[in-house]
Amino acid sequence: MKYALSFCLIFLFSCNRSNFSFTTIDTDFSKGRLSHIQNINVNDIEKFHGHLCDGLIEGTLALKFALNELYSNQPIDRTNLRIVSKPSPCLADVAIYLTGSRSQFNTFYIDTSFNGLYIVQRIENNQTVVVKRKDGVKPLIIDSLGILASKHLLSPCGIDSLKVLENNYAKYLLKHKPEQLFTIERFDNFIWQPIFKNDFIKTDILNKNLKPCVK
Repeated sequence: MKYALSFCLIFLFSCNRSNFSFTTIDTDFSKGRLSHIQNINVNDIEKFHGHLCDGLIEGTLALKFALNELYSNQPIDRTNLRIVSKPSPCLADVAIYLTGSRSQFNTFYIDTSFNGLYIVQRIENNQTVVVKRKDGVKPLIIDSLGILASKHLLSPCGIDSLKVLENNYAKYLLKHKPEQLFTIERFDNFIWQPIFKNDFIKTDILNKNLKPCVK
């Protein structure tokens, strides 16, 4: 099952390669000039995050959509971005990796109060967009079971069932273009007001010691 899923995802990635490839520009050394261009793909983000999952795919597609709006037909300047993310470990890791934003440099924070997945701002001109998931894209049962899983209220077999649902959602995302899944809205007059909290729960490790499902 695991290897069949991996093969399926690899095939879908190959068919949607442009949606998971990013050309970025950074400085060329610790005190250097803005001249270092490199390519990033979802495999790099997976290694940073720790595993491939529906949230990582969703975040990558959503942020690709937003960054294309801010940096159309040019490399993404990771020295010139700041971002607000929802607290999902997957979404936050995608945000940090692709934009180069960090809380210690006042370019990244987590917020739960806005409607959307990310608020992304191009610092030099204050151009800001918010990317939102379209209604009906994500099955509601995934979040419902996810809440139970975060409270340790799912059995081992229930956890496995949730994984199947999330994997199916991942495959659904890979079969669609970002514009079919998300909307982009301009966020004029957005004011950067960081919220620095460190008590968000890292939900993807809560069941790491759960026993296997026995049927």
